[in-house]
Amino acid sequence: MPRLGVPYRAQPLDFAALFGRRAPVVVEIGSGMGETTARIAAEHPETDYLAIEVHAPGVGSLLKRVEEEGLANVRVVQHDAVEVLRDMVPPDSLAAIHVFFPDPWPKKRHHKRRLLQSAFAALAAARLARGGQLHVATDWQEYAEHVLAVLSEVPGLHNSAAGFAPRPPWRPQTKFERRGLRLGHGVWDLLFTRE
Repeated sequence: MPRLGVPYRAQPLDFAALFGRRAPVVVEIGSGMGETTARIAAEHPETDYLAIEVHAPGVGSLLKRVEEEGLANVRVVQHDAVEVLRDMVPPDSLAAIHVFFPDPWPKKRHHKRRLLQSAFAALAAARLARGGQLHVATDWQEYAEHVLAVLSEVPGLHNSAAGFAPRPPWRPQTKFERRGLRLGHGVWDLLFTRE
C-alpha cells in the first residue's frame, strides 16, 4: 500500500507524476477483490488504472495481484468513490470510468443508496475527456433500466448503442457476473461516451 496506494486528499491528482508517464487513465470504481481490474490492466499495459475500493480485503487482494503480476499501471485508493472523483480526479481527464456490477440495492427503500444517480452521473461525465467512456455493467434488470434512464438524461453523454450494448470482448466476466448468470440473471452493459 505505501508504494501503490494513493491516500485520499482533497486536491487534484497529477496522473503523469502518479504513474511516472503520460498515458490514458481509467478509473475502476468498486474494484472488489481485484480479479477483473488486474486482468484488464495486464491486458492493456498502455493504459493506467486508478482503482477505487472501500473494503480492505478487496484492496489487499488487488494489491497482492498487482505485485504478483508485476503490474506497473495500477494504483489504488481506499476511499469513497464519489469523494475521490469529486476531489482528486481533474475535470476532462479520464479515458474511461468502469463501474462493473455495483451494489444494486434491490429493495425499494434502499434505492437512494445506489451509486448511479443523477448527481453521480453528471460528476462522472465531467471527469471524462471528450471521447471518454462511462461503462456500467449489472446483472439486475431493474437497475440496468434505472441506469439507462439516468445516463440518458446527462447532457454531453451519448449512448453508444440503441439501449443496452453487447458485452465488449475486452471486458472479462466478473465473479458477480458469473454468480448472476448461475442464478439465471441476465447481464446488461451500458456504454456512454462523452461528446
